[in-house]
Amino acid sequence: MLLQSKLPNIGTSIFTTMSKMAADHQAINLSQGFPNFDCNPKIIDLMQKHMREGHNQYAPMAGLMLLRERLAQKYVNLYHSTYNPDTEITITTGATQAFYTCMSAFVGFGHEVILFDPCYDSYEPSVLVHGGIAKFVHLSPHNDFAYDWAAAQNLISAKTKAIVVNSPNNPTGSVLTQSDVETLIKIIEKNPHILVISDEVYEHIVFDENKHISLSHFDELKDNLLVISSFGKTYHTTGWKVGYLLANEKLTNEFRKVHQFTVFSVNTPAQFAFADLLEDEAMYLELPDFYAQKRHYFSQQLKNSKFGLKACKSTYFQLVDYSSINNNLDDLAFTHWLIRDVGVAAIPLSAFYHTKTDYKMLRLCFAKTEQTLHDAAQKLIKI
Repeated sequence: MLLQSKLPNIGTSIFTTMSKMAADHQAINLSQGFPNFDCNPKIIDLMQKHMREGHNQYAPMAGLMLLRERLAQKYVNLYHSTYNPDTEITITTGATQAFYTCMSAFVGFGHEVILFDPCYDSYEPSVLVHGGIAKFVHLSPHNDFAYDWAAAQNLISAKTKAIVVNSPNNPTGSVLTQSDVETLIKIIEKNPHILVISDEVYEHIVFDENKHISLSHFDELKDNLLVISSFGKTYHTTGWKVGYLLANEKLTNEFRKVHQFTVFSVNTPAQFAFADLLEDEAMYLELPDFYAQKRHYFSQQLKNSKFGLKACKSTYFQLVDYSSINNNLDDLAFTHWLIRDVGVAAIPLSAFYHTKTDYKMLRLCFAKTEQTLHDAAQKLIKI
């Protein structure tokens, strides 16, 4: 049989590769973005409670109504945005599935999708596999990865189907500003055929004077907007893979047409557990302070190293510049050396650029125990 790949230039994810190398070399894994500490025992108890109560069969295709109702209330409370839980909120198998299903529902052959580079590695393949064309706006660490809206506007054509925004941003830790949103609104007003897909999975991990600006707040965008978020990053349960999508009824109808044939429904006892958890606002409102302490601890541990730490405004990732250590090795080669010879795994920033642009920078995950961060730092400061 002659197979023609839909993704001929896509290989194994950098996260899978680096985690395997970390395991093979028994290195401390600061590469993949997941906590190495357990979630609150209350979450486990709730999951077990609902399993014992018999909530083990299919959930409704759109998601448990109680969970959607409490999500709707959360968005009213936090962002002053209103979504109908029946017709405008859909529970998904994580944020990655939500994004992929958006591409399935709205992107066809020849459609163009504007991505801001560097970006999460699932974006481009999800566009390509549906026959779409990814158009990239390059963002640079030299100006703190600020959005280049002029470059984005230059890419817009009659074929442009969507603009993808990720704030708080993985891998850069940057956040949308009010000025960014105002510019985006003007772009959509001039180009009403373009969807805005807003990836907001790190919404509760924002530091210092910065704050998360949810695009759900802006009525000017509602006709074109799909908002994606997730419970995994909020409750330290990335392995449960439960996320959600918010959009107006017209967009939701199209999304659900595909969603029902992709996963049909999502883990039932987990949905019950998250519905219960949403009643306790403190569990997500305290998250910025929780991770700010880890960010501070890790940066203090690295202060005597030769790595240059970039400003971290959000997420649980710290970008570091290694150019003063070795300016000859590209970031992928340096990462391999770091795993083999130093014993710490990181992700090269170039992995998030479609051009593999090398800025001599690495992404380190600090969603780890203090002991893990201490042990990793001790290895890094010896370089």
